Amino acid sequence: MENVLSALHAPTNRTATPRVRVWTGRVLTGLIAAFLLFDAVCKLIPLAFVLEASARLGFDATTIRVLGAVLTAATLLHLFPRTQLFGAVLVTTYLGGATATHVLSHTPFWFPVAMGVLLWLAYYLRDDGLRAFLSTPSSTLRA
Repeated sequence: MENVLSALHAPTNRTATPRVRVWTGRVLTGLIAAFLLFDAVCKLIPLAFVLEASARLGFDATTIRVLGAVLTAATLLHLFPRTQLFGAVLVTTYLGGATATHVLSHTPFWFPVAMGVLLWLAYYLRDDGLRAFLSTPSSTLRA
């Protein structure tokens, strides 16, 4: 009987897989956050090329600064474990607005969509709670 029980608790090679998954999620999150924070800082500092590109989309300088502040706050909230879900939702709504702006201005809109997908993929890879929630059968959630 001891052999059966010890076989159930024997270490397997599965320990490497979660570590790789989590680190992949962390690296993706770092890259996404770096890009979003760079974009936010470019909006907060009135750089000429940002103001010109934003004017073509219909935004003035004061609106761009507000958007930079919102993006900074949302991205920073996503980086802290206690507020990462709230931050992910806020960044997703920001990217949804960016997508709508590009669609209305008839410019390519794939980039904000791809950023949102990568943000959630990275979050899924590094967070056990989100993975458990998404893998829970819907019948269990209704009870």
